[in-house]
Amino acid sequence: MKRRVFALVDCDNFYVSCERVFNPKLRGKPTVVLSNNDGCIISRSNEVKEIGIPMGAPIFKYEDYVKKYNIEVLSSNFTLYGDMSRRVMEILESMCPDIEIYSIDEAFLSFDYYNYHNIDDYIKNIREKVLKWTGIPISIGVGETKTLAKIATKIAKKRKETKGTFNIIGRDDIDEILKKIEIRDIWGVGSSFEEFLKKNEVFTAYDYKYLPFDWVKKHLKTVGLRIFLELNGTPCIEMEFYEKPKKTICTSRSFGKDLEDFKDLKEAISTFITISSEKLRKQKSLA
Repeated sequence: MKRRVFALVDCDNFYVSCERVFNPKLRGKPTVVLSNNDGCIISRSNEVKEIGIPMGAPIFKYEDYVKKYNIEVLSSNFTLYGDMSRRVMEILESMCPDIEIYSIDEAFLSFDYYNYHNIDDYIKNIREKVLKWTGIPISIGVGETKTLAKIATKIAKKRKETKGTFNIIGRDDIDEILKKIEIRDIWGVGSSFEEFLKKNEVFTAYDYKYLPFDWVKKHLKTVGLRIFLELNGTPCIEMEFYEKPKKTICTSRSFGKDLEDFKDLKEAISTFITISSEKLRKQKSLA
């Protein structure tokens, strides 16, 4: 009998990690990557997280921190990040063909539980290979459902003793783990849904898991029921192996300063046309 399980692979501090691959001097140094217009922080090194600068913060509000802690501030390079993402995903696919690329730095894997004598060793091998071949550190969590795999990956990231991998399947302390997962950190729980749950004294993943089934069906509708079942180990969210072709394709960037030379604008447009054409060919579409 087959038993499918799920793993979530999440690249650690992805944009910063990409920059460190090509500039090793950044390793161990507090580093942030900024959004297109160099306005907000979109990636932080662990050193910056420890300082307490939040994700999405406008950089100008933390200029004193930048000076005090000698933080390296970088403009984003999405061409580089896209290329590094492709390399990581190709390695993952070579080790597990059933892969769903969820975002530029995340992917779900699905495999038969009984095909592997030791899942812990398997995911450690994946992590080591990606790090060795690309220089990108990743965290991997394994669970009976996508939702539980997401939770496992959070633990792999936060607990240093896991060394980047965590398998939540069959653990005796799973309820204790769920008690420490805040409701807002459950995949699929938005702000309004979080507010509703808290009004009904549901504060953790553990609280959610042990809600009365009839109450869930009555008050939480389809999405809420799906999350409930997933927390209880019943897979409800299928893998999506093929991305639907996009109806529109856009490549855009914001310049960090005013342009004074029309040549710079022409070069940017030429580059973006090339990138958009590559995206078009990749999904086998015509313009």
